[in-house]
Amino acid sequence: MKTIYIMWLRELKRYWRSKSRMVGSLGQPILFLLALGYGLGSTFQKAGEGNYMNFLAPGIIGMSIIFTSIFSGIQVIWDRQFGFLKETMVAPVSRFNIMIGRTLGGATIAAIQGMVVFILALIFTSFRPYNWFLVLPAVLVMLLVGTMFTALGTAIASQLEDMQGFQLIINFLVMPLFFLSGALFPLSGLPSVLIIITKFDPLSYGIDAFRILLSHSGVYSLTLDISVLAIITLVFLSVGSYLFSRVQI
Repeated sequence: MKTIYIMWLRELKRYWRSKSRMVGSLGQPILFLLALGYGLGSTFQKAGEGNYMNFLAPGIIGMSIIFTSIFSGIQVIWDRQFGFLKETMVAPVSRFNIMIGRTLGGATIAAIQGMVVFILALIFTSFRPYNWFLVLPAVLVMLLVGTMFTALGTAIASQLEDMQGFQLIINFLVMPLFFLSGALFPLSGLPSVLIIITKFDPLSYGIDAFRILLSHSGVYSLTLDISVLAIITLVFLSVGSYLFSRVQI
């Protein structure tokens, strides 16, 4: 447990020290929130779908979380290149605990980013939670989604030594996951092929859970969302732990 706590704390300290990373990671979510929210809001409302900001904000929160969490895996490559990973791996501690600590640190950072987007949406848009008492459960779902994608990012990074290669692979994964998750458009009424594809997108269950908790809307049930997220998180943690334990230093 001590190793997990140390690695978790280290990830948080590294995040707070990088002011440019904090600000830069918020640029794209804010742009999507304001540009799409105000640009398509009237069209969405005329179509009888209600307030687009209430629909869009949970999706942009999910966007912030997936980008922050999955790109945290690049720290593994960074540490490998600068020798810190070797010092960590040769220490008489479990590699599993090291991986879990890093993952929880990345998930915590992703949840913080999600909360920042949530607060900015409250300040600059018409978005308001359906029930303020459900904000805390939404934060817990943010941590779950963050853990899932941080584990995925760590698993991928543990097999690579090149930052450019990691960025190419992650961009290839993240953009389809984001755009097919229903973050920007409703999942109902889609062509049957797209409906099947969206059901295999783990982010769609996270965003659906955010919408149920924050906007009182959603396609699936909260029980299904949490169950799918928990199962996939366990799978990614297991795969990530195995691959991280085989890292060559």
